[in-house]
Amino acid sequence: MGSTQARIAIDAMGGDHAPAEIIAGALRAQEELGVKVLLVGDPAEIRAAVKHHTNASLLEIVAAEGTIEMGEEPLSALRRKPNASINVAMDLVKQKRADAVVSAGHSGAVMAAALLRLGRLRGIDRPAIGAVLPTMIAGKPVIILDVGANVDCRPKFLEQFALMGTVYSQYVLGINSPKVGLLNIGEEPSKGNELALRTHQLLQENPQIPFVGNAEGRDVLSGNFDVIVCDGFVGNVLLKFAEAVGEVALQILREELPQGVRGKIGTSVLKPNLRRIKQRMDHAEHGGGLLLGVDGVCIISHGSSQAPTIFNAVRLAREAIDNHVLDRIQSCYQKGGKQSAVSGQPDG
Repeated sequence: MGSTQARIAIDAMGGDHAPAEIIAGALRAQEELGVKVLLVGDPAEIRAAVKHHTNASLLEIVAAEGTIEMGEEPLSALRRKPNASINVAMDLVKQKRADAVVSAGHSGAVMAAALLRLGRLRGIDRPAIGAVLPTMIAGKPVIILDVGANVDCRPKFLEQFALMGTVYSQYVLGINSPKVGLLNIGEEPSKGNELALRTHQLLQENPQIPFVGNAEGRDVLSGNFDVIVCDGFVGNVLLKFAEAVGEVALQILREELPQGVRGKIGTSVLKPNLRRIKQRMDHAEHGGGLLLGVDGVCIISHGSSQAPTIFNAVRLAREAIDNHVLDRIQSCYQKGGKQSAVSGQPDG
C-alpha cells in the first residue's frame, strides 16, 4: 500500500483476555503508532467492550462469526468455520484491505489460516515463527526461529529459516552484519544429531547466509549471535524457558527490594532502572512472534496477551511493513538470483 497509513487487522476474539484487553491494546496502538486498526470479531461483543473508551469511535469493526477454540484441531475447525475471526482477518490481508494480521488466538489455527488464505512466499517450503529476545548486550536482541511452527524439520527448512532470520535481523533489528548460529549441543561442526550435521553443512555452503557456527544453549542470550536457528520443538521449549526465567528474575527483584520506608525511598530512586530492566526481560514487551515465510505480515501473540502485548504486536507488524520484510525475503529467492541477504547486492 505504499506510503499510506498502515492498516492492521486484529483478531479481537483470539486470546484468554479477548476482547477487552485486545481492544485496549489496539486503541493505544492506533493512537500512538499512527496505524489504522480493524477489529475483527463479533460486533456486539466488541461494542460492549469499547463502550468505556472515549476514543472508541475511531475503531473500525469488521464482522466475523465465532473463533477457533484452543481444543479444536486447526484445519478442520477453520474449514467448519469459514467466517471465524482469524479467517476473516487473513482475508482482509489477502484482499489488500489490511497490511498485516495480529492474533493472540490458537497459534496452530493462525498459522494454518495464514497458509490457507495467504499462501507461502515463493521458495519457502515451511514458514517459521521468529521470536525476538533480549541478550546480555543492551540494545542487541537475538531472533530465534523456529519457535513452534514446525516440530519436525528437514535441513533445507532450517537453511530457509536462517535466510529469513538474516533479512529480519538486518532490516528490522538494524544489525548490519548479522551473525547466524545453529543451535546445537557443542561448538564443533561434528557435534549433534543427523539434522544438525546436515544443516551445518548447508549453512556453511550458502553464501547468502552469514553463518558463524554452532551455538550452545548458554550462547543463546550472550549477544554473540544475532540469529539462531533450530526446529520448532526445541525452539518452543527454549522460548518458554526463557520467558519463565524472565518472570522469575523480575519476581526475585520485587521480593529482594527493601521493605518499609527504606524500600519506598530506594524503589523510587531505582524506578527508572527497574523500568528498563522490565522492558528488557518481560516477554510482553516483545509482542509475540512474526510468522515468516507466508505471503503477508502475520504476528502471533501469546494466548495470555493483555493490552501492552497487543500494542507491541502492532508495533512489530508496523516495523515489518515499513521495512518491506516480505519483499526482501522474496528477493532472495528470485528466479536465478544470487542476491546477498546481508549486502542486498548481487554476489560477484
